Amino acid sequence: MDLQADDEFCGIRTVHQNRVRQVRDKAPPPAVLERMAQTFKLLGDPTRLKIVTALRDVELCVCDIAAYLCLSESAVSHQLRRLKDLALVKNRREGQILYYSLNDDHVTALLDMSREHIHE
Repeated sequence: MDLQADDEFCGIRTVHQNRVRQVRDKAPPPAVLERMAQTFKLLGDPTRLKIVTALRDVELCVCDIAAYLCLSESAVSHQLRRLKDLALVKNRREGQILYYSLNDDHVTALLDMSREHIHE
C-alpha cells in the first residue's frame, strides 16, 4: 500500500461503541435516507441542476427554460416533472402558462451551500 492509502486506516483496530451508538441514534430512518439519496441523485444531473439554478431567483415557464437550455419543451417538461415529484420545484398557473419556481428556501439553501463548499 502507498502512504496515502495507509492514512485511511486506524493504526490500532478498535471500535468505540459509544460513538457507534451515538451515530446510530441520530441516523435518519431508511425511508428518509432513500429520499435524500433520490434528491442528490436528481440534482446530480447537469441538466436538472441547470434548471434548478435558473429557478433560484426567477420564475420561468417551460418555453423560457427550453430556450435557456437549448432543449425541446418536451425534454424540459420531463425534467420538471421529475423535479416536481421530489418537491424541488413547484408551479403556478397564470392563464394558459405554468410558471415554475423552487419549492422552498431549503432548495435554495442546498444550492447555496454546495456553491460555498466548492469555493472553500
